[in-house]
Amino acid sequence: MDFELWRWGMFALAALIIGLSKSGVPGLGILNVAIFQILLDAKEAVGFGLPLLVIGDLCSMVIYRRHAEWKHIFRLVPWAVVGVVVGWLTLGAMEPNQARLAISLVLAAMLTLHVVRERWPALVNEALPYSYGAAATIGVIAAFVSTLANAAGPIMILFLLSMRLPKMAFMGTSVYFFTFLNIFKVPFLHEQGLVNWGSLEANLKLVPFVIGGSVLGYFFAKKVSQAWFERIAFWLTVTAVAYMLWISF
Repeated sequence: MDFELWRWGMFALAALIIGLSKSGVPGLGILNVAIFQILLDAKEAVGFGLPLLVIGDLCSMVIYRRHAEWKHIFRLVPWAVVGVVVGWLTLGAMEPNQARLAISLVLAAMLTLHVVRERWPALVNEALPYSYGAAATIGVIAAFVSTLANAAGPIMILFLLSMRLPKMAFMGTSVYFFTFLNIFKVPFLHEQGLVNWGSLEANLKLVPFVIGGSVLGYFFAKKVSQAWFERIAFWLTVTAVAYMLWISF
């Protein structure tokens, strides 16, 4: 993949954001999805970003490897498999512009969930029951959205916050779940030609930015206000999604 210098700069920024979001500032995650969607064809963007997300997941596992709540992971994973298969079939059936519109709507829905979580946290916690059925539903939806747009972060944030996990357990559980989910998605997107040798070659050039972002995210999570970062990411993503919806229509 041969890109102009400014595009490489935007790719590098998105890769840095992946590292930041995976290791300590989860509210930033949706922004990298919007950047990839603006720079690439809608379906290509999903495949292009996936290996970088896997690298970010593996970096975060080094940091949070001892902090997962496995009972929540084991409840989610079987249903996530179902969600990936449904998302793969849906993505394969879409035309490029249909995919961009669907992904734009998914991102808009994730932004809405973010607003609801910020404004009415108690209401959200009460709305998510602790049953196995709720975990199954969240597992399918999160995996479906992740396969379609790499944008399931807000759903998992809502679910794990409702479990009232401590910060380190929250991060560890999220990291292990998304590591499994993103690695599991790779052969499905490869089958559609969205993860290929050309995209992987470009990904290799961006790996240092993911690793650098992971290191920064770990220290920022300790020293810098996460709310400040999330607020900036939110409004940048709103702008990007508005642009994506405009070009989709």
